[in-house]
Amino acid sequence: MYLVYQSDGAEPQRFLYKPQKLMSAEREALERRSRMDFADFTKGVLNGNAVCRRALLWVMLKREHPTLKYEDVDFAWDELRLEYSRQEYELMRDQLIESGNADPDQIEQLNREIATAIDEESEGKALPPIAV
Repeated sequence: MYLVYQSDGAEPQRFLYKPQKLMSAEREALERRSRMDFADFTKGVLNGNAVCRRALLWVMLKREHPTLKYEDVDFAWDELRLEYSRQEYELMRDQLIESGNADPDQIEQLNREIATAIDEESEGKALPPIAV
C-alpha cells in the first residue's frame, strides 16, 4: 500500500506503507500522536482517521527531513490518499474468488484496478494493511 501526498501543482510523493515494516521508534511515535495502540492506528489509517493519516505522513516525511515537526505537517484533505499495490489487489481478488461469494462485477472491478496499480517496491508476498 502507498501513502500518496500531492499538493496542488506538485508531483506526487509516494511512500510505501507496510505497517509490519515500520521501525519501533516510528510505531511508538505514531501511537503517541494518535493516542491509539498500533493495531487501532492501522485501522484508523484505512478508515480515514485524520489524526492517523497526518501522523503517518509526518513519519514518512521525517525520514527525508529529520527535523520536521508534527505541527508543520498540514495539508488539504484531497492532497493525501491511500493506494493499494497491484499485489494487494491481486490478493483481494484471489481471496474473493476463494470465498465462493465472488460477484463477477467485483472481480472485473478488481481486474481493472490491477491493470493500473503500481507494483510494490519490495519483494515478497503482499501483507495485510492492518498490523495484528
